[in-house]
Amino acid sequence: MDLDEVADELYAIPPEEFVALRKTRQDEAKAAGDKALAKEIGALPKASAAAWACNLLVREQRAEIEGLVELGDLLREAQEGLAGNQLRALDVQRRQLLTALTRQARALAHASGHPVSTAVATQVEETLRAAMSDPEAGRALLAGRLTSPMSYSGMGTTVTRPDLRLVHPPRPQPAEKPARPPARGTREQTGGSAADRRAREQEERRRAAEEKRQRALAAAREETDRAEAAARDAEEVLEEHRRATEELATREQELRARVDELADELAEAERQAGDAAAALRREERRRAGAERDAAAAAEAHDRAVARLRELGGD
Repeated sequence: MDLDEVADELYAIPPEEFVALRKTRQDEAKAAGDKALAKEIGALPKASAAAWACNLLVREQRAEIEGLVELGDLLREAQEGLAGNQLRALDVQRRQLLTALTRQARALAHASGHPVSTAVATQVEETLRAAMSDPEAGRALLAGRLTSPMSYSGMGTTVTRPDLRLVHPPRPQPAEKPARPPARGTREQTGGSAADRRAREQEERRRAAEEKRQRALAAAREETDRAEAAARDAEEVLEEHRRATEELATREQELRARVDELADELAEAERQAGDAAAALRREERRRAGAERDAAAAAEAHDRAVARLRELGGD
């Protein structure tokens, strides 16, 4: 057992199980005589709700998150060769992708029994945006061990050309050394070839930038399509749960109404049974009286017959 294995295990379980499992692993390390590891395990913090949802999203949809981070790299490479309207179009696609993945994280958390509030969902989206904007944040997200949400530092330097390297701005390039003027007598001969060479270099840079832009656009569209498909799947699952919930609620109401109806019928039956029992008791008393009267009449009859015989009658 090492710290990486324990961390991977702890940040993959539901939040309510974190503290107990951390204590178990810490006790195991102490029992094994590794006090340093036990101390490190005990120092592992519990993930916030937003961080747990992000870790869950990475485990369940790792390919989507890897695509998100890769798309951020492509956008940073391509930003210098894109016009303002093209960057704004990419920014719209980026927001759509972040929204779709945030929706997917909420659906996964809900399916795991831990619904995510709107405030927590905002932190999840900020974390995804930071991972898309900065390589270090992207690597931290892909590790699946976040303990708190991340955020980015700003939207850029200008309105028309936002700096996509939001956490760490690009390093300034050293100033180019001025070109050494050609020797006297050869400037006119080499001027034309130098100009052609600069034109070719500019054209090559333009083509390279255009190729990067096209790759970035294609990757952005592909990621957006995948995220939208995943969001639709999550919405369909959620809709199925909604329908099942409504059906069960209706069934529960019907059964409760039937229970009430049966309770009324039972009460009426019990009342009728009570009335029948009372009538039975009254009838039993009447029968007992009739039996006594019949016995007395039979006895009187027997005496009358005996008297008649004594007198010599038939």
